[in-house]
Amino acid sequence: MSDIIKQKIGEIIASNTSAGEAEWLQQKGTSAGGSSAPIELMTAFVAAPRFLTKKIIHTTDADKAALNIEIPGFSVEGWSLVRLARVWLLTQLDPSDRDDYVKNIETLFDTAEMNELVALYSALPLLSYPDQWLFRATDAVRSNMGFVFDAIALHNPYPEKYFSELAWNQLVLKTIFNDKPIHFIEGLENRSNEKLAVTLADFAHERWAAGRSVPAQVWRLTSKYLTPALLADMQHLFDSEKEDDRKAAALACGESTLPAANYLLAKYTDLEKSVKSGALTWADLEH
Repeated sequence: MSDIIKQKIGEIIASNTSAGEAEWLQQKGTSAGGSSAPIELMTAFVAAPRFLTKKIIHTTDADKAALNIEIPGFSVEGWSLVRLARVWLLTQLDPSDRDDYVKNIETLFDTAEMNELVALYSALPLLSYPDQWLFRATDAVRSNMGFVFDAIALHNPYPEKYFSELAWNQLVLKTIFNDKPIHFIEGLENRSNEKLAVTLADFAHERWAAGRSVPAQVWRLTSKYLTPALLADMQHLFDSEKEDDRKAAALACGESTLPAANYLLAKYTDLEKSVKSGALTWADLEH
């Protein structure tokens, strides 16, 4: 992690704190020169809600752009001041001794309550030794705590970079099962894969058989992998009474290299025109 990202987070915190809050954080952050620094920082991590307001922070467009340049996909939008401050405190830990660094963060994981876990998982893209936290990250995907799951699954670039295909697919599937917006998953298109496309088709068939619908955005993950079997699903969508289903089918067929998909789309001239002109995109289905 670069000093630039630590500095930028510090600047965002400074613009969102009172004088008293800023002084408390400064004291905790600058204590890093002493031998008790890790304990000081870890204690501050836990104690933060006692000294900081729980308000949602404000960030400028320049703040967002600066963070994204340093760590693509990383965002603090919608975070509370406590969450951001906790992440900043973690960045103050000295990573030079890997064993001590890992031990200290593992201690925080082992003793964390829900909001502390949210901050820890939010901080994963910033922590040193990123491979060290893979078990923790994949374990969070199985969490029944919604805020903890969101912290790893949504607006977090760590899974895209480090998850195996199996772990990635589990994250995407659980996001869909929980009716959360998959377009908030960083790297969604980059990590699309054939196994996931097949699994999503099976999921859709189960939903349809039970008389339930499937989020239209799901089909954006199948367009590169359309097969004759999946084309039958596209026809099902084109025949749907729901406009979003028809749009999803058009977009998936329009992105496919399968000639049969292009022929199918050509039967729906208005949708074909919208797709080819760029007037219709997946963003139109991001509800």
